[in-house]
Amino acid sequence: MAAYFSQLFNLMVEVMLPLGLLVAIGGLWPRFFPDTPVDGARTLLNRMVMYLFLPSILFSVASSTPVSADLLSVPLLVGIGSLVSGLILYVVMYRTPVGRGLADSTRAILVVGGMFGNTFNIGVPVLIFFFGRDATRYAVFNDMLMTMPLVWSIGVLICTRLGAHDDAGRSSVWRIMLSMPPIWAFILGITSQQLGLTYAPLVKATWFIGQATIPVTLFVLGMTIPWRNLTPRPEILSAALVKLIATPVIAWLAARTFYVPMAEAQYAAVVEAATPAMVTTLLLADRFRLDSAAAALLIGWTTILFWLTLPLIMALGLIR
Repeated sequence: MAAYFSQLFNLMVEVMLPLGLLVAIGGLWPRFFPDTPVDGARTLLNRMVMYLFLPSILFSVASSTPVSADLLSVPLLVGIGSLVSGLILYVVMYRTPVGRGLADSTRAILVVGGMFGNTFNIGVPVLIFFFGRDATRYAVFNDMLMTMPLVWSIGVLICTRLGAHDDAGRSSVWRIMLSMPPIWAFILGITSQQLGLTYAPLVKATWFIGQATIPVTLFVLGMTIPWRNLTPRPEILSAALVKLIATPVIAWLAARTFYVPMAEAQYAAVVEAATPAMVTTLLLADRFRLDSAAAALLIGWTTILFWLTLPLIMALGLIR
């Protein structure tokens, strides 16, 4: 028990404190600097992440990481957790009193938001705390091989079929995804690693540039969360609990079933599964005309509650 509280205290100082400060500063920035064009600043910073910072770190990690079955277990297990959680959320939102009376645009975005986590920007600092800097590879491969493909296929299907009831624009989604620089940076990195063309100075240079990814994204997250409207609505909290508790438990059960004994990669998958809702949920809501307010609330509540559910997951022994 003493070891648990010691580890938890270190986690709070090393991870929770800086992440919390970055999100809080993003939230407080417009209040202290009211002349800040929030929408414009958010767009600019998101573009810097998408076109420069994130591709750099993805290339750096992919070009220096050998692909192994153990590494690939992370996207597999997190994917299982996401899909099963999606089924649970569908039942909760469409077949129980929790979702009764809600618009389909609200129910659909809560299903998608509760399936996929902020596995890079929140996941990486936690992974590094538990397993060291090299654990960044788990988040990178999970994002590229599980989150992005499933979000832009099954996630979009849920948004269009269950939410907007309109397939218009679905055909262009894959074209949009394939135009994203992070995808090609990852592919280029994997290719150079597989061909033995990894150039160490370039790996270090892109790693240096990519270090801005998480601080900038968390700052933007703070500007995105609707702090004044964080109403604890039943459907929001239900989706949050599925995302923060059910998903990591499902990933852990899958790991216990398929990997005996569990190794570092499988515990890393549980960390990834435990992360709060991804910011892309809001992008999907805007893209397919769903409930953006509900998406923002889910992101906000899962981000806040994550600091309570992560210690619980640790206490249950699901993360070691």
